[in-house]
Amino acid sequence: MSDPRSDPRSDGTSAANAALVERFYGAFGRRDVDAMLVCYHPDVVFSDPVFGTLAAAETRSMWRMLNGRARDLRVTFRDVHASAHAGRAHWEAWYTFAATGRSVHNRIDAEFQFADALIVRHIDRFSLWRWAAMALGPKGALLGWVPSVRGAIRAQAAKGLAAFRAAEK
Repeated sequence: MSDPRSDPRSDGTSAANAALVERFYGAFGRRDVDAMLVCYHPDVVFSDPVFGTLAAAETRSMWRMLNGRARDLRVTFRDVHASAHAGRAHWEAWYTFAATGRSVHNRIDAEFQFADALIVRHIDRFSLWRWAAMALGPKGALLGWVPSVRGAIRAQAAKGLAAFRAAEK
């Protein structure tokens, strides 16, 4: 995949930034992590309800880990909108949560900020309680809103990412 900075359409316009988001999710749908990551600025910051806020190196590892572990991942996206500096999209993911074998259909609203014709900030928003109900079953449905359970989910995600990063080195 070519570097978006060398794409003649990547002039910081809303159309170029919308195309950048579409390339990111298109690559995600193909599970082409390298093509996803080339859409990110070297100093990208990512955040979501499970992983919290991640710096650039952690973000890249997270996408490699999630794509590498997902055996039946399916991703769709729609409603991509962008200006010269910010954008948003809706995306959905269907997969089996490996820890429990339970099916998940996560609905995510994403926001982006752009710099140097790349994504410099990526924020995913979704209901952690809804995700916990699907991924963890009855326990998640009953307790997914409890701060200690949310904390345990985040701690487990951080532990998994740290182990993956250690193995990458």
